Amino acid sequence: MPRQDNKSRWRNIAIASLVPVFLSGAAEAQQAPGPQSERVRLPDAVKRALPAVVALKATIPRTARSAETLGTERAGHGVLIDDSGLVLTVGYLVMEAEAVEVIEAGGRRVSATVLAYDYESGFGLLRTALPLRANALPFGDSDVLKFRDVVTVAGHGGEEMAQRAVVVDRREFAGYWEYLLENAVFTSPPYGLFGGAALLSDEGNLLGIGSLFVGDAYRAHGGTLPGNMFIPINRLKPIIAVMKEGKRPPTSKPWIGVYTQEVDGRLVIAYVSPDSPADKAGLRRGDIIRDVGGSEVEEVADFYRKLWATGNSGTVVTLGIERDGVAEDVPVRSIDRYRYLKLDSSL
Repeated sequence: MPRQDNKSRWRNIAIASLVPVFLSGAAEAQQAPGPQSERVRLPDAVKRALPAVVALKATIPRTARSAETLGTERAGHGVLIDDSGLVLTVGYLVMEAEAVEVIEAGGRRVSATVLAYDYESGFGLLRTALPLRANALPFGDSDVLKFRDVVTVAGHGGEEMAQRAVVVDRREFAGYWEYLLENAVFTSPPYGLFGGAALLSDEGNLLGIGSLFVGDAYRAHGGTLPGNMFIPINRLKPIIAVMKEGKRPPTSKPWIGVYTQEVDGRLVIAYVSPDSPADKAGLRRGDIIRDVGGSEVEEVADFYRKLWATGNSGTVVTLGIERDGVAEDVPVRSIDRYRYLKLDSSL
């Protein structure tokens, strides 16, 4: 019998530790949605909520800033949150979209327009051209979600596209694209079609919107379990009134256009957005970011906080970098990321 390495042994122990949680009213862990008969029965309130989860198809111009990294044809899910036709989704699905189509339960297709996009939270808000044939979902309280809570992850497609999951962490999430989300919700097992999926309570309330697959949703004792990251719905509540008006929240953090990753304890630039402030300043892939204005950078989240602490967009940020073993200071004039993506209605 092959010898099991320590990492595999820990992973099996960790998975086994979650099984009792699923057996006590949840479901057995699985990698992707399947026929409902293979899982435990969904709560009735969840079943009633499922028609509010719709499919989205977005078309993005080839000239869009995000076309290179996110593509020109994007698909995922959204959730009806208002009977007037407001649909909430994850913003990257509809960012810079020129056309969006919503597909209801039953297959009816309805065109929609992007009403607002909030880069800081990651939410996108749509308005359909016609009312949808479903009841809008009420918001739950995502702040009360805690480790081992049982939830349902649902995409468009009814019960066959709903999966029981467990909350395995609440923590800060730092995305490599200059994105920082506090108190994100992490669930496991993974849900394959996560983009815009609904995170539902057993009462059928909306608790979050699916954003990412992550390999380390659960972290403990030197090991990890895969799962999904959800944007908590409470992050929307302070800004929903502004977004309904077709506006973005009044923030203007400095943005420079670098994708970063931590490598051996150092912060390395993995990608520079074309024609961004970082690109114009001469920053390159492989440059190591040492400090912001002389203040040493320790990790991705620390970098963002120090970058944003320099002032509003338009401020000059001095980055201390290392390139080919040589240290230098590079001044970068930041901009408003909305203007780079041409999302500002004043343009």
